[in-house]
Amino acid sequence: MKAINIITLVLICCVLNSCSHAQDKPAHDASAREKVLIVYLSRTNNTKAIAEIIHQQVGGDLVAIEMQKPYPADYKTTVAQVSNENESGFLPLLKTKIENINQYDVVFVGFPTWGMALPPPMKSFLRQYNFKGKTIVPFNTNAGYGIGSTFETVKSLCAESKILEGFSMKGGIEKDGVLLVIKDAKRKQAETKVTEWLQKIGIKRVKKNGKLRG
Repeated sequence: MKAINIITLVLICCVLNSCSHAQDKPAHDASAREKVLIVYLSRTNNTKAIAEIIHQQVGGDLVAIEMQKPYPADYKTTVAQVSNENESGFLPLLKTKIENINQYDVVFVGFPTWGMALPPPMKSFLRQYNFKGKTIVPFNTNAGYGIGSTFETVKSLCAESKILEGFSMKGGIEKDGVLLVIKDAKRKQAETKVTEWLQKIGIKRVKKNGKLRG
């Protein structure tokens, strides 16, 4: 009888231990090999800096979003144009083309916050391709006012995808003439923060042939 009680106790402990480990499981299990795409839109190169750091960490294909007709260099003119595009729902045409989007399992999408919203070119990109069943990982830089509605818009445009917790960091303030700030010591700080974030969502892996490895 004692032997049966001991066996029962051991089985209960095993079950509880398994449940505990299940709760500790990261948001994304990247133990299997997965093909990675990192796409970003950057005007002041701060989002580009974060994209490059992510690329250094996980490898994959790094692609900048370019428009067929770029925005004006003048900040105020661009702000007015973007505001009109957001109000009308206009989606600018992109020069950037992704060959065989189906080959990618994990897609990082990076962008600045424009008018507390997702920039129209990123909306164009997310509407242009089918991301059903893929893992989408948003990252953002902003002038200090936060992500606004950007991450929520990504979720709505990728409703059939798995959306992981995003990353955000303060970048430049173009209206004040402050452009690239994620450099030198600030870039080192960003590298540390990105590393911690990737570990938290369970997606940091050694890069090899553009795939994530356990």
